[in-house]
Amino acid sequence: MLNIKNLHAKIEDGAEILKGINLEIKPGEVHAIMGPNGAGKSTLSSVIAGKEDYEVTDGEIFFEGKNIIEDAPEERAHKGIFLSFQYPVEIPGVSVTNFIKAALNENRKANGLDDMSAKEMLSEIREKSELLGIKKDFLSRSLNEGFSGGEKKRNEIFQMLMLNPKLAILDETDSGLDIDALRIVSEGVKHFKNQGNAVLLITHYQRLLNYIQPDFVHVLADGKIIKTGDKSLALELEEKGYDWLLN
Repeated sequence: MLNIKNLHAKIEDGAEILKGINLEIKPGEVHAIMGPNGAGKSTLSSVIAGKEDYEVTDGEIFFEGKNIIEDAPEERAHKGIFLSFQYPVEIPGVSVTNFIKAALNENRKANGLDDMSAKEMLSEIREKSELLGIKKDFLSRSLNEGFSGGEKKRNEIFQMLMLNPKLAILDETDSGLDIDALRIVSEGVKHFKNQGNAVLLITHYQRLLNYIQPDFVHVLADGKIIKTGDKSLALELEEKGYDWLLN
């Protein structure tokens, strides 16, 4: 599904951050990327999604066999790449429901489909919001305006379930969540996961991986993946930290 080859990237007019990333994600897999602050984890997620703050200086990104390195962020989104932002933006005056309707129908339009009917849309919204414990009044609030950290993260998972992408990139979705919110968000991710899609988790903490068990754990440091293992690697990192890998 996703095949990254020798990826180098930097902030525009800045220093190189990614220094040769190689990563393959197949349908049905969950991959977790862990690493110290400043390692390049969020940069990697942003570059895959096509954020224009970064410049790719070398390497290729293939999604479903096609090189997407020149594709704009919206083109990548329409092809099925979803990125949950570490710091979601506020959009005053646009309700959660209206944002979802617009995003979903724009995505359908780009893929040659008609708008989803009002009845089907309402049914989908009701099902997904109930799964995440989202109340009706929440859906009428302006997107992320005045939301707590947990509400923002829950809303991002709600968007993911509604849009149903092929690849979901979750950038520190567990940051700032209490145990109850973490459990609900994790249930949403597990509900999303199937053999036809894939999940890339960016996280600092092993605790998220207690709820969402990854098939692979990668350690990213100084712009490179320096070690790959199974879920036991995350437990080892929790116990030892990163110094034993970096020294």
